[in-house]
Amino acid sequence: MPTTPSQAGTPGPQDQPARARWALVRKILLQLVFVAALCGLVWWVVQHALDVLRARGVRSGFDFLLDAAGIPISEGWPSYSPGEPFWRAFLTGVGNTLRAAVPASILAVMLGLLLGVGRLVPHRLVSGLCAGYINLVRNIPLLLQLLMVSFAVGSLLPDPIEPLQLLPGVWLSKAGLAMPWPVHGEAGWVLEWPERGNFGPTGGAALSPEYVAIVAALALYSAGFVAEIVRAGIQAVPQGQWLAARALGLKPGQEMRYVVLPQAQRVIVPALTNQLLSLTKNSSLAVAVGYPELVSVANMTIGTTGRAFECIAIVMAVYLLLSLLIAGGMNLYNKRVALRGWA
Repeated sequence: MPTTPSQAGTPGPQDQPARARWALVRKILLQLVFVAALCGLVWWVVQHALDVLRARGVRSGFDFLLDAAGIPISEGWPSYSPGEPFWRAFLTGVGNTLRAAVPASILAVMLGLLLGVGRLVPHRLVSGLCAGYINLVRNIPLLLQLLMVSFAVGSLLPDPIEPLQLLPGVWLSKAGLAMPWPVHGEAGWVLEWPERGNFGPTGGAALSPEYVAIVAALALYSAGFVAEIVRAGIQAVPQGQWLAARALGLKPGQEMRYVVLPQAQRVIVPALTNQLLSLTKNSSLAVAVGYPELVSVANMTIGTTGRAFECIAIVMAVYLLLSLLIAGGMNLYNKRVALRGWA
């Protein structure tokens, strides 16, 4: 009688799902062991550094996070008052970092997409202007651009009593940006629109000039790099796909939207992930214009408590966590795009 593969001691087709599950479990266990070992190493390094500081008579430890902060934070979410503990101040700093990085990322991607596509259009004036802007912002340090934008907001914009209306309900002046914002009242949630008053726009959301400067600088600077990523992704699409779209009678806009960009995402997303990570970390430069993000809060805390090592460790841990979250989210999106591309 002939023997089956399983009877002969070799795995058969019915054993393959079990082997695949075991391989996945083993892979996850190895990753968990590696993460646990890494966390243990970091914990040991931190504790050793604190012990060295204590041996030298330097106060150390993270107990100060429960003390009343007493430091001023001009704006932010979640709300904060000087009487609250230091951990609350750091939480507001993290919120301010995200409050600047998220809209700047959205604006950078939108503007970078337009610039990347514009650089490839056959119109020489449009492509030349896009190329000039990209080369300009990519070759000037971000800090200098941030200082220049901050100067423009504080000196070149009109006074609050004569604000510049960008859109209906959107006012821009030296005092910052006023825009519609939902508020909760007796009738529920309503959209409150700013109105021009004798001393400036009132109502809605009032965004400080420091906030406007850091968001604008991050978006304008990062858009130049995003544009080059988009351009490279578009040029990576085979010419046969362009010709096939034209053969179907698609207009140039439809060709780009439905055929080229969906395939270009496989090249764009991995490089875009790195750029978004850089944008988030570059938001730490907001301390140069007085915006109270995480690094600014840490600097004030160091000046009050003298716990430099602890504050720097907190800042490093927060930026590491934010980077891991961004990378993880973009990797999930990248897998989704890749699967759609091969389906």
